[in-house]
Amino acid sequence: MDVSGPPFSRRTIRRPALISLMLGLALCLFCLMPGKAQAQTPSPLSEWQYSAGVLLRSKFENPLPTWDVSVGAATSLQPRYVGSSEYHVQPGINLDVRYKDIAFFSMGEGLGVNLLRGENFRAGVALGFDVGRDQDDSSQLHGLGDISPAPEAKVFAEYTIFPVVLRTAVRRGFGGNNGWVGDVSAYLPVAGSNRFFVFVGPTATYADSSYMRRYFGINPNQSIRSVYRQYTPGSGFSSAGFGSSAVWFWTEHWFMTADGAYQRLLGDAADSPITRAHSQLTLNLSVAYRF
Repeated sequence: MDVSGPPFSRRTIRRPALISLMLGLALCLFCLMPGKAQAQTPSPLSEWQYSAGVLLRSKFENPLPTWDVSVGAATSLQPRYVGSSEYHVQPGINLDVRYKDIAFFSMGEGLGVNLLRGENFRAGVALGFDVGRDQDDSSQLHGLGDISPAPEAKVFAEYTIFPVVLRTAVRRGFGGNNGWVGDVSAYLPVAGSNRFFVFVGPTATYADSSYMRRYFGINPNQSIRSVYRQYTPGSGFSSAGFGSSAVWFWTEHWFMTADGAYQRLLGDAADSPITRAHSQLTLNLSVAYRF
């Protein structure tokens, strides 16, 4: 879920100068911070968790606030790389700025615009960031080289058949993996009150051969430099999983979010020589302040 902001009960902001300053700082931090702090690939959480509850806001809050801002700190426990059996803790920040239901900057969703929007749907484009992969992240990656960080464009669409929200997103990396990735997912609220919300739902990810070769393949040069045989994966479903996100308001301004996700690597991703664990778990916790 987009842990930098609650799904409902937002408050109107009338300080555009402050928001502009925060947005400028966020754009710089966006390229520097690791983990859940970014709209990243590979996604450590289920894709829907970065925007859980956003589409449902209009059903509980009408009209929507003109400006909506929240900022906080987060920490995430996740695999050292996709397919790793080793885990590490990643600190990060969370910032969420939204202008009505038109535009947003979110450390989970990226910088985007809702080109189509209505009571039960939204669709648009966003710019995120592929954090890449460092071969020093794990001894299992030595000799494979780095996957460079790079910008990533995304087209997304959501539609609700209340209370279920259906979501699809297609991402394209420019540099780094240079691949296409598609996600299909659904989620629904299973608990809710004025101070507490819980969402659950499944997701599945499809990746093209370019993306699969970069993150799961072993080319001839990598095979020479490492202990792995050559491996050329093809396109296909790379993972499927399930996530849960909860938001708890302590006060009008302070709130905490907790996210958990399970992903199962599939097909050529599961068969990769660098894959040490087919099951991947991620836990995320954050505390944030809503202005």
